[in-house]
Amino acid sequence: MFFEKKSLQTMRIALIQPEIPQNVGAILRLSVCLGVNVDLIGPMGFVLSNKRLKRAGMDYIDLARITHFDSLEHFLRDQKGRLLLFTTQGDVGAYNFTFAEGDVLAFGSESMGAPALAHSSAAARLALPMCEGARSLNLATAAALALGEALRQTGGLPA
Repeated sequence: MFFEKKSLQTMRIALIQPEIPQNVGAILRLSVCLGVNVDLIGPMGFVLSNKRLKRAGMDYIDLARITHFDSLEHFLRDQKGRLLLFTTQGDVGAYNFTFAEGDVLAFGSESMGAPALAHSSAAARLALPMCEGARSLNLATAAALALGEALRQTGGLPA
């Protein structure tokens, strides 16, 4: 196998109540390729053994470093680092923000976004650029754009 489970970046992706297994599978694959851990925060709209999740994540899922939390409250109690919420209601553009090692890049569910508690707990609410009239990006696409910029800024992109 060409990947080893080893100490990863201190940056993390947090998915708050995700609903679509294919998005989570794609994000787990992204996390392995870029060396970050993923926090899955329930309740989720599927079970982790879902075939669509495994199809999207392929064999990368076995390599992903996942921490599962039953609720947002449990996650926030154990959370370390700045919680940065990516939302269409963001106050700051993601490409105008300064990321730091240890940041937690958080994303809400596909249909509802992030709950009020996530908004009020976030150190910053960030928006990704979109053309006028567009409602939102796909969750996996948003995570890839955000993580790529955050790792670029902090020097954490793999060689």
